[in-house]
Amino acid sequence: MECLLGLLKVRVVRGVHLAICDPLTHSSDPYVVLRLGQQKVKSSIKYHTINPEWNEELTLSITNMMHPVKIELFDHDTFTKDDSMGDAEFCILDFVEIAKRDLSDVPDGTVMKTIHPEKANCFAAESRITWKDGKVSQDIVLRLRNTETGELVLHLHWVNIPGVAR
Repeated sequence: MECLLGLLKVRVVRGVHLAICDPLTHSSDPYVVLRLGQQKVKSSIKYHTINPEWNEELTLSITNMMHPVKIELFDHDTFTKDDSMGDAEFCILDFVEIAKRDLSDVPDGTVMKTIHPEKANCFAAESRITWKDGKVSQDIVLRLRNTETGELVLHLHWVNIPGVAR
């Protein structure tokens, strides 16, 4: 059994210019699915929008920082299979390595690392891992793949588990 390193809190903030899956209403009924290893967590459905505002926090238990967080967006359909609205993924290795450090002497507001968009990742904008208010956090904008349009805005923060070694 793998040991628990900590918890990754993922705030699904919003979607931007998502694909239109319901042509009659020029909208979609999107929801987000996060996967990490065998874990799967899902947001609520936001009806009749291509610019949904979720502001929902989903929690993943981190036992292996080598696995990427995989994201899928779907359009909810009542009578047929839900339509895919794209996917993305991001690596948590740098984030977890920073979160597991002793940061007690690091000044509040310090940018610990900057990740730039590149062909190998889904980042749509520069993303900074920061130490602020006693937490390691990161704001991420992901460009969706396997779709014509859309971005997903996330906010990550780390939760240490008492008794778990750093």
